[in-house]
Amino acid sequence: MKITFVLPVAGLAGGIRVVAIHAAKLRARGHAVTIVSQPPRRPGRRVRLARALRGRFRSDPPEPSYFDGLDISHHVLERPRPVTDADLPDADVVIATWWETAHWVAALSPAKGRKFYFVQHHEVHGHLPFHYARASYYLPLRKIVIARWLADVMARDYGDTAVDLVPNSVDLDQFHAPPRARQARPTVGLLYAGTPFKGVDISLAAIEAVRRDIPDLCVVAFGTGPLLERLPLPPGARYFRRPDQDRLREIYAMCDVWLCGSRVEGFGLTILEAMACRCPAVSTRAGGPEEIIEEGVTGHLVPGEDSAALADRLARVLRLPDAGWRAMSDAAHARARSYSWDDAADLFEAALTRG
Repeated sequence: MKITFVLPVAGLAGGIRVVAIHAAKLRARGHAVTIVSQPPRRPGRRVRLARALRGRFRSDPPEPSYFDGLDISHHVLERPRPVTDADLPDADVVIATWWETAHWVAALSPAKGRKFYFVQHHEVHGHLPFHYARASYYLPLRKIVIARWLADVMARDYGDTAVDLVPNSVDLDQFHAPPRARQARPTVGLLYAGTPFKGVDISLAAIEAVRRDIPDLCVVAFGTGPLLERLPLPPGARYFRRPDQDRLREIYAMCDVWLCGSRVEGFGLTILEAMACRCPAVSTRAGGPEEIIEEGVTGHLVPGEDSAALADRLARVLRLPDAGWRAMSDAAHARARSYSWDDAADLFEAALTRG
């Protein structure tokens, strides 16, 4: 098949990473894959002026992307704008990967291929144009979703039951760890992001509560952006900005618990990757994590927005006897091993064929 993915900016967001994995898997299976994406938006006039006053006249270096180094045709538009027929090759399949791209794909001619919408979240967050984002799920595009809860939302809220489920997975060649003990100093890890639905404020409130009883608790975090004044990490925390993939494995393996306080989470890929590195997980019931974590076996789930309950379960894992923690660590690893990107690629390829 000739397959085109239409993306927003092809950077280092988790959803972009998933698209890159599927694109590479499809390319390896002999399909002709093309990526069309937006360029990063130019900084606003105020930012450019501030840079000029500081003597910074040189352009920023290109943003890194999960498509860097892949043997896949990647066309970046000359400026941020909707894609049109002229931007895409004729193909058998064209896939929108974000609510805005869904509107663009819906307007393409039939020559660009059968139209799909790869849904990795229910993008109706407060910082987005609500009605325009919500309208994308009513468009006549065949949906592929990454979690059961998203399939349920598509059926319940939009009346669409013809949805293909393709859960995310984890690369066990990349994310793994031998059987291990806890760290000498209790350590909790988390994904750091400023987007409100990611719930970092909830996670940090839980960590603050636990530190009152476990004052030597070590905090490790990684993310793609800078630390924000409104979301300060605790004193002594270690923050890794844009770590490479090999370093990610080390970060997960240095943690005793992986923490997620999300208000809503499409899948929770970092949770599964941490579990592959034998790290139990504690999360809010936020969609995707409920399909990954087995309560009391691989970690714990608590109600959304409940930082007190999150703190209680975090402390509970940290205080497990050694044998209890090792059992939960091994169970987390076994759960992660039940996922496979090759299995996911089988499902994705089959969905494109059916659609």
